[in-house]
Amino acid sequence: MISLGIETETLEFKKSTGEMKEAVDSICAILNKHGAGELYFGVRSDGIPIGQTITEKTLRDISAAIENHITPQIFPEITVTYLNERACILIKFEGANIPYFAYGKAKIRVADRDLPLAPEQLEEYILGKHDLSNAWEGGVSNCSINDVNEEILKYYIMRAYENNRINFKYSDPCTVLSKLSLINGEKLLNAAKVLFCDTIDAELQMAVFATNERLTFNDIKREHGNIFELVESAELYIKNNIRWKVMFDGSLERKETPEIPTAALREALINSFCHKDYSAQQSNEVAIYPNRVEIYNPGMFPKGRTPEDYIEKEERPIRRNPLLARTLYYSKDVESFGTGLKRIKQECDAACVKVEFKEMKSGFLVAFLRKDYEGQVEGQVEGQVEGQVESGFRIQIMQACTTSPHSSKEIAVALGYATHNSYIRRTLTALREDGLLEFTIPEKPGSRLQKYRLTEKGRAMMPSDHGFTQEKS
Repeated sequence: MISLGIETETLEFKKSTGEMKEAVDSICAILNKHGAGELYFGVRSDGIPIGQTITEKTLRDISAAIENHITPQIFPEITVTYLNERACILIKFEGANIPYFAYGKAKIRVADRDLPLAPEQLEEYILGKHDLSNAWEGGVSNCSINDVNEEILKYYIMRAYENNRINFKYSDPCTVLSKLSLINGEKLLNAAKVLFCDTIDAELQMAVFATNERLTFNDIKREHGNIFELVESAELYIKNNIRWKVMFDGSLERKETPEIPTAALREALINSFCHKDYSAQQSNEVAIYPNRVEIYNPGMFPKGRTPEDYIEKEERPIRRNPLLARTLYYSKDVESFGTGLKRIKQECDAACVKVEFKEMKSGFLVAFLRKDYEGQVEGQVEGQVEGQVESGFRIQIMQACTTSPHSSKEIAVALGYATHNSYIRRTLTALREDGLLEFTIPEKPGSRLQKYRLTEKGRAMMPSDHGFTQEKS
């Protein structure tokens, strides 16, 4: 016997057209939350098809009810389908002109329930009425379950469960993505695609510029993948290209402090992907200048609001991508209360770093202004090409291999990341080329048992200051 499973935020079952009004309410609620969904007549709430009598008038009545009682108007696909040899009706619908009203009232989908839309939520929808980008995240993508990076998905579910924001553990991709309302049949929603698949829709461009103008660059990279990997790549890229202050407080371990607080950087990076306008098909950007670090996303700031409204006041958030925001909230990558800018400002204030928030015609930019730390990096690292200075991140990788050889994945975990990515791999390659690390199995570079260990040259660089100078008293 075929079962359609459970009702979700994009899927609703009705036993018969006798529940027409409730069905219209559900369509309205799903549209307001996700912009698209499906509804079956002739299916019990537990997903078991029971069928119903269907005539041409039945289909006309459904079409008329939707046309007459949902505004703005939508144009659903209404078909007869046979499940367990019983005639049922499938309605597929979509719309980007939110908010929608059924029988004069706006509702929103929460799990499998249709709840009234609160006045303040309705205000947010109306303010964002001309920004239709949030319909993109709820659209059905061209990716299937087979395209999911299962390692990333497992790690995400583990964090969300441990944070007590979901009540289920990992089982398989289809089940957990269905519970997260990120899948439609065999296809992922666009939100799931950018979170858990390698896709050009999530793209990042990073560059280090020679001057304070956007003219000559010393390094430039472009990557695509999923949001979690790109945030880690961007964070590592910035860490590898900013200055670190080394302090000794009498303990056995030295303390390294970045010129820009990493908590503020990560908050800005994850927010840039969460609030991006993906329909614009532009890249997120990280630009490092001698006097500042910029993080840009192609997504206009909410109309009628300013950054100060969220930093100095208690303004309610307007979410461009509510499905992305909710999913990232479960894993504690973001909070859903519009406090991101305030946290960035607080972290920077505590570190005496000036930060600016800039509304641009094409998007939104966070700029961290850099200081000149006199004597922070003096001279060059012994044994390297003249003028090349080891960054804190390269030193951290070398420190991870000090006591024993490690694989690239073990190194990534030691540094606090879920998995190794292209940026870690490039840094490992650079350290090998500089003669600071070497393979444990040099004759088989691609071996799954391959690990990295410090060379004698690398060990000679590890005592005391590693090429950095102690902070001046």
